[in-house]
Amino acid sequence: MSQVLLFNKPFNVLSQFTDKERFDNPRATLADFLSAPEFRVAGRLDYDSEGLLILTNDGALQDQLANPRGKQWKTYWVQVEGKATNQLCQTLSRGVDLKDGRSLPARCKLLEIPTIWDRNPPIRYRASIPDSWIELSIREGRNRQVRRMTAAAGFPTLRLIRRSIGPFHINNLQPGESRYEDIRSPRRDA
Repeated sequence: MSQVLLFNKPFNVLSQFTDKERFDNPRATLADFLSAPEFRVAGRLDYDSEGLLILTNDGALQDQLANPRGKQWKTYWVQVEGKATNQLCQTLSRGVDLKDGRSLPARCKLLEIPTIWDRNPPIRYRASIPDSWIELSIREGRNRQVRRMTAAAGFPTLRLIRRSIGPFHINNLQPGESRYEDIRSPRRDA
């Protein structure tokens, strides 16, 4: 039976089971949290990003979720430097120019400060520079795309949490927690 393993990847954890670059001082990996030898990661989430990472035992589903041709909507909660405005959301929704070309149109809305877990280490607080939150959904998977998009719009990303990919949601999983789902089970649309 095809299954997915939904994992809330903590900050500063690699989206793989081994750290091939640092044998002398290895970084935290999925192996520190999961034992799922028959499952493979579907896509990636940067070392310094948090949130939903999907693993599956179904190669076709892995390709559908990870391949940019699948254009799965990925939704992020993004803490940005500066006071986010509707104008920022309009700019991101239209797409922004990046070094590797214009991003596809996105979905963006302003967020109140979400109720989420504390990050360790915490985000650097600066009294003279406000920060705020947006919800940003994209259909691409370029390297560090959300961070590059907000920076191009003049609002650098301070914290990035992936909430969903397509029909799969993080819901109440805390950092380091996971749950299995049968891919035939009914799920809410993204």
